[in-house]
Amino acid sequence: MTNTAIKTENLTKRFGNFIAADKITFEVKQGEIFGFLGANGAGKTTAIRMLCGLSIPSSGSAEVAGFDIYKQTEKIKKSIGYMSQKFSLYEDLTVLDNIRFFGGIYGLNHRQIRSKEEELIRRLQLQNISKNLVGSIPLGWKQKIAFSVAMLHEPKIVFLDEPTGGVDPLTRRQFWELIYDASDKGTTLFITTHYMDEAEYCDRLSIMVDGKIAALGSPKELKSKYKADNIDDVFYRLARGAKRSE
Repeated sequence: MTNTAIKTENLTKRFGNFIAADKITFEVKQGEIFGFLGANGAGKTTAIRMLCGLSIPSSGSAEVAGFDIYKQTEKIKKSIGYMSQKFSLYEDLTVLDNIRFFGGIYGLNHRQIRSKEEELIRRLQLQNISKNLVGSIPLGWKQKIAFSVAMLHEPKIVFLDEPTGGVDPLTRRQFWELIYDASDKGTTLFITTHYMDEAEYCDRLSIMVDGKIAALGSPKELKSKYKADNIDDVFYRLARGAKRSE
């Protein structure tokens, strides 16, 4: 059994003459916390859409959770979780309704949903807000609940697209505790973030510039290679040469 969660080789996506993702090649190990960094317009979203089975590549190859992104997209979708800062939960439903709705979407039966629901409420201590509309609870709580909902079906890989954007430092730290816990249990975390201090928490990082992977390695390796004190400095040195933006 392979310990590789994601593997890409020369993965490319073209829109007419524009190359959004240009021959990107990397591997992510099972259980790894992998940071996928890049300025706006670097190609991160395009790459993630391909890996999630939502966009067909123009060329190249990739496997996600052992499945081919050309031929087995439905199996990929069942093997991954996804959380976005912009949309993760329905704000006009209660916390419980969201848990039950997404449990059904992920294919869990009634008994499994009830078990997961009880576990999640107990672990996150949601007893007092479980029947509240999601739109009425603080952003930090929404993000923690959204992450847990993305994990309901015990996916092998979870994609987190700027999950801590806009939340306070304490909530960010608590959120990362959830990430570390999931990683310890063998889940692979694929994370985009604009917070460079968070990038330091990742096992390895990829930095995209103009659709290409400009750097790949652990935070320690990248800081050593670019003789930088922190990842913010590394990112700035690479991104300042970017020719495109959204």
